[in-house]
Amino acid sequence: MKNIKLISHPLIEHKLSFLRDKNTDPFQFRLLVDEITYLMLFEACSDFELKDTTIKTPICETKSKKLKTKVTICPILRAALGMLDGVFRLIPDASVGFLGFQRNEKTLQAEFYYSKLPKDVEKNIVIIIDPMFATGSTAISAVKHLKEQGVKDIKFISLIAAPQGIEKFSKIYPDVDVYLAAIDEKLNEKGYIVPGLGDAGDRIFNTL
Repeated sequence: MKNIKLISHPLIEHKLSFLRDKNTDPFQFRLLVDEITYLMLFEACSDFELKDTTIKTPICETKSKKLKTKVTICPILRAALGMLDGVFRLIPDASVGFLGFQRNEKTLQAEFYYSKLPKDVEKNIVIIIDPMFATGSTAISAVKHLKEQGVKDIKFISLIAAPQGIEKFSKIYPDVDVYLAAIDEKLNEKGYIVPGLGDAGDRIFNTL
């Protein structure tokens, strides 16, 4: 699966240990999600194209570089809202589009309920963010929706994934790169990642 990019970094692995720990409180959990997202974004943006520009420093005029294409971040509600600050610290001028999916606990499939995208989203690089990549159902539905809106350049950033989810996703969308901090062992009978970290949304927003 060439589109699956596992980001191996000592600081990310260190922070993941605390993120997984059930004794980590919501405040610390939110900080860790933010920090890991920030570190992962460097890798996810490493192939962004630049354009030449001219700026004036306090000393003189000089040639410089800026991003060639605008970036839109698409958090999947609600858990991915905890990843937004990490993104904004690196790409403060990114636009944001929101995608809402709710998991059907019987079928374990993602049910689409909300979309709010920037008007020019089809011209942008779109980065979907979601802490957990479990069955792959949500990711597949999100990419399908964006492609239907004309988006051509899509990336996906997730913290922890299950092998079943990324394998299913890659068969359908091998053209979409997925950046992960960890690939765990499996899914359990309820569709949760094992060992995972529990429900990311509940831990971020303290709704356990």
